[in-house]
Amino acid sequence: MHPALVACDAGDDPGPEDEHPGDPDLYGLWEAHDYLPDKITIFRGPLLRSFPDPADLEREIRVTVLHELAHYFGIDEERLEELGYG
Repeated sequence: MHPALVACDAGDDPGPEDEHPGDPDLYGLWEAHDYLPDKITIFRGPLLRSFPDPADLEREIRVTVLHELAHYFGIDEERLEELGYG
């Protein structure tokens, strides 16, 4: 694990190749593959539909990015919920 080996991307909506295709509540996804950099994708479609208010959208983007980075560092969903990033 090396922070320089994390690719960040923005996509419109989860596609059929993603872990949860078509999930309207999937705001972000962390993926790890052998011999490739880890990848974090933030999905703008679900975020824009769920948070029309710009201030709420900004907050949720921050929460989503931190949530996915936490997975990179080995923090699981249960702990993220405890920390308020679930």
